[in-house]
Amino acid sequence: MHQASKRLFSIDVFRAVNMFFMIFVNDLAGVRNVPGWIDHVKANQDGMHFADTIFPIFLFIAGLSIPWAIGRRIKRGDSFAAIAGHILLRSLALIVMGFFHVNMENYNSAALLPVGVWELLLTLSFFLIWLDYPETLARAKKYMLVGAGVVTLIVLAILFKGGTPAAPVGLKPHWWGILGIIGWAYLVCAGVFLLAKGNMPVLLATLAILVGLNICIHGSLVDINPWVIKDGSSASLMMFGVIFSLLYAKWAQAYNHKKLWAVFAFAGAALIALGFFVRPYTGGISKIHSTPSWVFICTGIGVLLLELFIWLVDVKGKQDWFKLIKPAGTSTLTAYLLPYLMVAIFSIAHIRYPHFLNYGADGIIRSFAIAFILIVITGLLEKRRLRLKV
Repeated sequence: MHQASKRLFSIDVFRAVNMFFMIFVNDLAGVRNVPGWIDHVKANQDGMHFADTIFPIFLFIAGLSIPWAIGRRIKRGDSFAAIAGHILLRSLALIVMGFFHVNMENYNSAALLPVGVWELLLTLSFFLIWLDYPETLARAKKYMLVGAGVVTLIVLAILFKGGTPAAPVGLKPHWWGILGIIGWAYLVCAGVFLLAKGNMPVLLATLAILVGLNICIHGSLVDINPWVIKDGSSASLMMFGVIFSLLYAKWAQAYNHKKLWAVFAFAGAALIALGFFVRPYTGGISKIHSTPSWVFICTGIGVLLLELFIWLVDVKGKQDWFKLIKPAGTSTLTAYLLPYLMVAIFSIAHIRYPHFLNYGADGIIRSFAIAFILIVITGLLEKRRLRLKV
């Protein structure tokens, strides 16, 4: 099995930049009159804009981290059962958070709690349950805090009302949300990696099955919808990350960067070309429908960006260029959840942005500023050991 002995700064930086733009594009959803190339394309439009690349590249980056994270656990002597348990619990945490976030989109105005209060308590419960508690904290106190978070989550589930006042509904999986999709893909990819002990042929075969499934479903060759992997798109993006991470580890340890530059550049360009090649036969380019063309193009972009960050950070040592947003790469889940906390507080306090910050260039600047401010806050929380860890 591949075992990693160090943390790769290039992956942390890549993740930090990606999370910065994830917060940016999510906030930008509330801004009107922005250039089309920045925002998401429409649901049934054949095409892809900048915002449509952020989440798939995050899945790719999550895959990059799997061999290194599991490798560290193997090296320190963790058993198979312990690592498998960690994978299951981590996946479950992400799926639960994604499940609640999805239902929040359908929140009923007639519910007992205002949506802002429900969202605030929900986010705080996530922090209580999955906070990276210091080892020096008394076990009884930790269990009390985690228990308080679990009880809060259960109460919020009971109080939840979705749908309309005339036809209220309870919690149900409309879809799994961003975090839930990550959780299911992680369960598949990390699980296969552990079972295969990092064996490259097995991982390549798994990737081929996932990609083949995605092509067959969107090419109308089969009419199936497998549980967990669905159309295979998310797990494909993450498994691509696993493969390229292993290739990087192999060549980095051998100091064979010349081979890395050539292979990664060719692979990135080839995947983008493949995406355009299959475009007419598999439903076009669509994030909403997670088509093969979208998967290949975004993976190709991810590979080329990975190559750039390897050169900038691991070879040239320029990680300090990204120092201000570094916490988004090391406390990523915290950075992702802080906007929910902010939106909840704004809702409760009836805070609204000035009119001019909701339009055009001013709105874009606003979204950049919000992303930067929230990452700075993430860094301040990180210094005080207030960060989520799953």
